[in-house]
Amino acid sequence: MKLVRYGERGREKPGLIDQEGTLRDLSGEVEDITGATLSPESLGHLAGLDASDLPFVNGEPRFGPPVGRIGKFMCIGLNYADHAAETGLDLPEHPILFMKANSAINGPNDDVVLPRGSRRSDWEVELGVVIGSPAKYVSETDALSHVAGYCVVNDVSERRFQGRLSGQWTKGKSCDTFGPVGPWLVTADEIPDPQNLSLRCAVNGRTMQDGSTRTMVFTIARIIAHLSELFTLHPGDIIATGTPPGVGMGMKPEPVYLKPGDVMELEVEGLGRQRQIVRMDE
Repeated sequence: MKLVRYGERGREKPGLIDQEGTLRDLSGEVEDITGATLSPESLGHLAGLDASDLPFVNGEPRFGPPVGRIGKFMCIGLNYADHAAETGLDLPEHPILFMKANSAINGPNDDVVLPRGSRRSDWEVELGVVIGSPAKYVSETDALSHVAGYCVVNDVSERRFQGRLSGQWTKGKSCDTFGPVGPWLVTADEIPDPQNLSLRCAVNGRTMQDGSTRTMVFTIARIIAHLSELFTLHPGDIIATGTPPGVGMGMKPEPVYLKPGDVMELEVEGLGRQRQIVRMDE
């Protein structure tokens, strides 16, 4: 299934995309797409519905983040060997974890707003993993059974805030609008091998990132198992699993950063596309 949330910001309704690509309303079945909706039992109920019986949604409404009331927005750093090489940093021994503030969460096609003082904001296409059932001390073998589905994430990053304002990377990752998610959540049954997906990001029509989840340092199963040793992963939590090479800070001979008017287009194989226009905060 492709689950979505559509409508005005803060007033999104639950929906799904049927086999013909038509948006159908799920309001008669669930109140929202949240952690409670992503349990195996709930997803089983939704999968058993006849989509043709659901109301058709007219027009082209805005898509919001496909998961509402996200619990934790976790991100893994330097998880692609080729990306670590372009940054000049050593590969980590364990998954590097940082958090994005939930106030950064944005719709997949909403504007990305650069904060005041931003001069080094950057793009990062990533595979997002959405937890569907609680995970605590899980093994790598069982880890993927706790995944409800996958989505596209743009881990927008202000590099000066991230590296030069003292403290953790979270400072440069959590600016408002710096976490576009979606357009939809694709349930895990439709993604048989999440370690074999292509990822791409273009800026102003020029392909900047073109990678594959095959080059991850730590697999999704390893990441989930590792994090579950530290704290419980809850339904509705999102893990952004790292970015392939081609980010602006790695451009040669000089870094290239986002500026107002730029257009980012991102996609992960099988998970849809995002498009954001960049503007400066007033």
